[in-house]
Amino acid sequence: MSIQRFETGPRMSQVVAHGNTVYLAGVVANNAAGESVTKQTQDILATIDGHLAKAGTDKSKLLSATIYITDMKTFQEMNAVWDSWVSPGNTPARATVEAKLAAPQYTVEIMVVAAK
Repeated sequence: MSIQRFETGPRMSQVVAHGNTVYLAGVVANNAAGESVTKQTQDILATIDGHLAKAGTDKSKLLSATIYITDMKTFQEMNAVWDSWVSPGNTPARATVEAKLAAPQYTVEIMVVAAK
């Protein structure tokens, strides 16, 4: 089985496709850094849509999601955006974890795995 990599750098690839599975690296809000959890989550999900499209899939084929937020007090705010984005009837297995992220301007990071 072949492996395809998209947006590959010296440290990591943003998207890796192997067989019928697509793995995304953790995505942060590059266009909304330092803004609200709502805006960061919206930006992240738009980026995820683009990454999945590059690999020939979409959010209706999500298998799992791991969401990192810096403060569980923002869990409902993040969920409001997630719930309006996720494909009804195709929700992935999911975990949400409170964690300190790599840079203080980021309050949300999302990593997903999808089928092709």
